Amino acid sequence: MITGPLVPGLLTFLPSPTETMNTDITESSGNVFRDLGFDGGEAESLRVRARLMAPLERFLRKQGITQAEAADGLDTTQARISALMNGKIQAFSIDALINMLDRAGLEVDVNVRPKNT
Repeated sequence: MITGPLVPGLLTFLPSPTETMNTDITESSGNVFRDLGFDGGEAESLRVRARLMAPLERFLRKQGITQAEAADGLDTTQARISALMNGKIQAFSIDALINMLDRAGLEVDVNVRPKNT
């Protein structure tokens, strides 16, 4: 049983959580990518791609199949499935994701509305 820190004296050098916690809160714009500094169109494209990737990734995990099997079913490569499963948003176009969703038997619904300003 370990009763102390693995490195003696380490805890004396680490700041307490209250010392390191930044209490400034900034309201989100509603687009995490814009909040991270991406420009308008790019931020929106990243947001849309993330919203397309998430259900596809969940669907594939639920299937319990290998990446190679998923690649065969979606007419792509195992490397592309790996990129999808690891959230590599910039590796995919919106068109590619819609095609993969369609091949998976998932329907895509698009909503367009005025921006909240």
